[in-house]
Amino acid sequence: MEVARTPDECFDGLPGYPFAPHYADVVADGLDPLRMHHLDEGPPDGPVALLLHGQPTWSYLYRKVVPVLVDRGIRVVAPDNIGFGRSDKPVRATGYTFARHVEWMRSLVTSLDLRDITLVAQDWGGPIGFSVLAAEPERFTGVVAANTILHTADPALAGRLEWAVHGEGDSRVVLEQGLVDYLLYTQRAPELRASDFVGAATATPLGPEVLAAYDAPFPEERLTAGLRQMTALLPLTRNDVGARIGRRTMRALEQFERPFLTCYSDGDPATRGWDAIFQERVPGARGQDHVTIAGAGHFLQEDAGERLAEVVAGLMDR
Repeated sequence: MEVARTPDECFDGLPGYPFAPHYADVVADGLDPLRMHHLDEGPPDGPVALLLHGQPTWSYLYRKVVPVLVDRGIRVVAPDNIGFGRSDKPVRATGYTFARHVEWMRSLVTSLDLRDITLVAQDWGGPIGFSVLAAEPERFTGVVAANTILHTADPALAGRLEWAVHGEGDSRVVLEQGLVDYLLYTQRAPELRASDFVGAATATPLGPEVLAAYDAPFPEERLTAGLRQMTALLPLTRNDVGARIGRRTMRALEQFERPFLTCYSDGDPATRGWDAIFQERVPGARGQDHVTIAGAGHFLQEDAGERLAEVVAGLMDR
């Protein structure tokens, strides 16, 4: 499998991102090891906040969250998924699968021997991170689910989600038009820029230097295979392998009794409804002071990063 790396100079001088890079070799599916980048800030012996991003972002998304947590004595580990940020990038789209993303992240967690973890998961960080938790439950002490999903295509989701993704009858599915449009655009557009999606899904305008930072990992088209493919991995039917993984992971979450807190924004139709589902189905969510952040979009780390950090620190303090 051909693998490329974004040149280091692409990451020089990014605004608000003074963090030193760290790397670990991760494995999945019998493939050769790949190099995964991660931030590792704060006391090495502190409780761990594992901050997971989704598509089309990277650890830059958490730059406002990291300092608040570090000031509270928390060790912060914020990886870049394979294909994103400073991590290695297979150049063929077929190199990326949902299962491999899970195994790569699990490999990072086990190679660093992370324990006493509070998982902070947004966007694809949820499906990936929850599946790692399902495989390594003893390593996790809590979860903050922030604008994330766990698509299973379950018919029981009918009427529960603003962006519909659910089965109907034995052989039909109901899909939100906006979701299908988004998926098709990522596969057909001759040029894909991460900044276009980030800028469109925040409540407050982002400066050109911040938008450029989201594009920094992708200076040429051959480096965008993971960026394109992650959207194509969205499970849209019950037969999709991603939906099968999601159902297995949901069964594990239904046994998770440690604190599980939802922190969703009020301006994200793509994930609206999932907070209520997690609150109902995860035992650890019962009795928690769940949070809705007003005036924030899908990328609430940009609109309300410090507020999200306080929610995470508060859960970890408790």
